[in-house]
Amino acid sequence: MFKALLVEKDDAGYRASVKDIADAQLPEVAEGAVTVRIDYSTINYKDGLAITGKSPVVRKFPLVAGIDFAGVVETSHHAAWSPGDKVVLNGWGVGESHSGGLAQRARVKGDWLVALPDGLSTRQAMAIGTAGYTAMLSVLALEGHGLTPASGDVLVTGANGGVGSVAIALLSRLGYRVVASTGRPEAADALKQLGAAEVIARDELSAPGKPLAKERWAGVVDAVGSHTLANACAATKLRGAVAACGLAQGMDFPASVAPFILRGITLYGIDSVMAPLALRRRAWERLARDLDAAKLEAMTREIGLADAVAAGSDILAGKVAGRLVVNVNA
Repeated sequence: MFKALLVEKDDAGYRASVKDIADAQLPEVAEGAVTVRIDYSTINYKDGLAITGKSPVVRKFPLVAGIDFAGVVETSHHAAWSPGDKVVLNGWGVGESHSGGLAQRARVKGDWLVALPDGLSTRQAMAIGTAGYTAMLSVLALEGHGLTPASGDVLVTGANGGVGSVAIALLSRLGYRVVASTGRPEAADALKQLGAAEVIARDELSAPGKPLAKERWAGVVDAVGSHTLANACAATKLRGAVAACGLAQGMDFPASVAPFILRGITLYGIDSVMAPLALRRRAWERLARDLDAAKLEAMTREIGLADAVAAGSDILAGKVAGRLVVNVNA
């Protein structure tokens, strides 16, 4: 038996609770399968949607929630993995259609795993989590576009969230001048400690705006979507780039083609769920190298598995700043 945050849906309704479940409830052992003893998981925005049922994230029931985990291989039917290997997993439908990481044990396809880079602990990996991994994918997209610190400011929206917090820490360490957009003015000092050079109010971007605005930044990491993403694009400089990776404000994109055809900006969609393995490895290697461990710790709070259900509601309500690590064995 092991503990897991189980999401259920039946005639009694939709619910999430921590339960003791049997090893037999794990996916069947098959060629390529790996069983992992989980040390830590985390709570991302998508986990909040899954735990609360606010969006149809979970596609089969019952299912263990959690789109991330980090731990140690127990048994392996995959040539790349052996007992004792430290691994991290993000996405691939885990926590959506395949039982996930908010548990003490998981069984997944070995092809989904990434070796934990040297210098990162399993706890740090989950302090980063899908949010931080997505932030790194966004930074890689901007770098691939040719953006450098000399290009100009980089806007980070949803700055107090997991993606935003890690993006600020990464970009500032890489030498970029970061403009952070937040709905929490009281958090301005904390954002500056992470590396933001300037903090602007969320209201500057969240309402309907002009099709084309004054040029303000060379790049954008946007975790918000909707009008915020549209306004971020409208104020992006000539030949700039925008990495879109979230939908905290909404899935809509009420924008104009003007920034794209008059300024030649590029909008990159960031897919963390099905990203190819080579890109995942590159992202995790860069995180181990470029993310300041002290800043990561400063933005991280640890909770136990029993607290994860409440945390799912809190993250949707905007009550969670930075990153939440879930110690599944606490």
